[in-house]
Amino acid sequence: MLNSFRQSMAWVHTWFGLVLGFVLMVAFFFGALSVFDREIDRWAIPETRFEPQPMPSYDNLLKQVFADLKPHPLDMAATAERVIGDLPAPDTMPMVSLFAYTTHRDPVLRIGAEFDIPNKPKDPSDDHLHVHGWATIDPRTGAALPDDQLKIGSNWFYPMHYSLQLNWKSLGIYVVGLAALIMLVALITGVIMHRKIFKEFFTFRPKKRTQRSTLDLHNMTGVVALPFHFFFAFTGLVIFAAYYYFPVSGTLLKPLHDRHEVIEAEHTGLPHEEAGVPAELASVDAMVAEAKRIWAERDMAGEVGLLMIEHLGDANGYVSIYRAGSDRVALVGEGIHFKASSGELLREEPPSDPVGAVNEFLTGLHLQHFEHWTLRWLYVAGGLLGCICIATGFVFFVEKRKQDHAKRGLQGCRLVDAMAVTTVTGMVLAAVGMLVANRLLPENLPGRGDWEQWTFWGVWLLSLLHALWRSAPVALARSNPAWREQCWVLAVACVAAVLLNWITTGDHLLKTMLLDPYWAVAGVDLSLLACALISVYTARRLARTVEVKQGSRIGGVAYE
Repeated sequence: MLNSFRQSMAWVHTWFGLVLGFVLMVAFFFGALSVFDREIDRWAIPETRFEPQPMPSYDNLLKQVFADLKPHPLDMAATAERVIGDLPAPDTMPMVSLFAYTTHRDPVLRIGAEFDIPNKPKDPSDDHLHVHGWATIDPRTGAALPDDQLKIGSNWFYPMHYSLQLNWKSLGIYVVGLAALIMLVALITGVIMHRKIFKEFFTFRPKKRTQRSTLDLHNMTGVVALPFHFFFAFTGLVIFAAYYYFPVSGTLLKPLHDRHEVIEAEHTGLPHEEAGVPAELASVDAMVAEAKRIWAERDMAGEVGLLMIEHLGDANGYVSIYRAGSDRVALVGEGIHFKASSGELLREEPPSDPVGAVNEFLTGLHLQHFEHWTLRWLYVAGGLLGCICIATGFVFFVEKRKQDHAKRGLQGCRLVDAMAVTTVTGMVLAAVGMLVANRLLPENLPGRGDWEQWTFWGVWLLSLLHALWRSAPVALARSNPAWREQCWVLAVACVAAVLLNWITTGDHLLKTMLLDPYWAVAGVDLSLLACALISVYTARRLARTVEVKQGSRIGGVAYE
């Protein structure tokens, strides 16, 4: 039984933070990397190192690209398991809808389509009877990029941020969502625990005992980035709430949801079903020009971010054009819809109601599609401060208890410390190791992207094994040398990644910063070098022998 409300809050803060702090560490670190995911993509795929491109002409380029697009073999295999009978040949499947998507930071264009199939589903409630096709193309020429080149930034680091890459029944998303809830609890209990919050903002004693310095840094980073931590945890929950935490529209309320779609289609004038009458597609470029004219009249000039065509080749087909909307925080598209066969304007999306506007603002605040480089770097700083706050929480937990555990012969601190090493240095090492593998693996290696992913998991697993193997001193109330050793390995890996980028592409820092500036690649290289410097400093600092006087012990009074 705890003696006071503050002690109870301290217990909740400590143990909830410890149990799910490992997940939060991953979410914060890869969230920080995701701010520049497209730039990391360009570093990892040298063929895409050109300037961001606007949406290309549909009539002159995309029309032929989509004509050549076929159902993807992976989705063919997945769909075949859900339907009765054999699927028809891919070349005979009619394309019924398509999309093209880009942002102000994308040199490449992502495209996708749905292909209709005549098969019946094995599960009668399964009403999605389409096979998907997708590709990434060079918008200047329409040429498709090789399919097995992994977009490390947007297709690996970014999903790691919100799903841990645990895709079985969306398990990772639920775990991260639970961790976000715990994050909010930890923030609230932390504020309650620390009554002298303003004083702690200015309190950092780096030359004190490790336990004291670590707690100071934990408090300071927690206070500095408190608003950032709160709004990111909250907005993350808002974004996924309707899809994963209250999925009633796709289960309990599905009949009502389906009926709502029909009524909404009648209200908006956008046909819900095909007419069954073939029809030609009018000039999409003319529709794009008209959409831009309408946006300009609203003083919202900009490029197209998303182009969609529904009921392709049917009399009920329509073209939806959404603005990139990168000039504002709120994630809005100001969609304009045209009749596909004639180019007739069907609908201009009205301004959102107050609830919708708040949702768009919170979503945009989290996903940061806006053009504001200073703000993007502040996001990175906030994410890394969150990592420091969590990592110092781990270290403080161990430092506070390891002497007592050593006297009693317990192994708990040893295990927590090994997990902390794996989650902090091991995680960064896995990410950098993936970049090193990206530059070392042959360009024409089959399944090259799979090899990069296995490298990521392999390095992380080795980090865990190394941390466990070297953790014996923790049981004797000493430090785990794995921290220092992995910092040295990380420094070498960071420098190696920069050098390998130079050797394999010719894009050295002198070129990307001065001779032929290309800041997307230079930024990644500079970040790797900064990581190397921090790793060297940390390793040297950890190597110091610090004599701790018995009288300087804090004695487990961390929250006083």
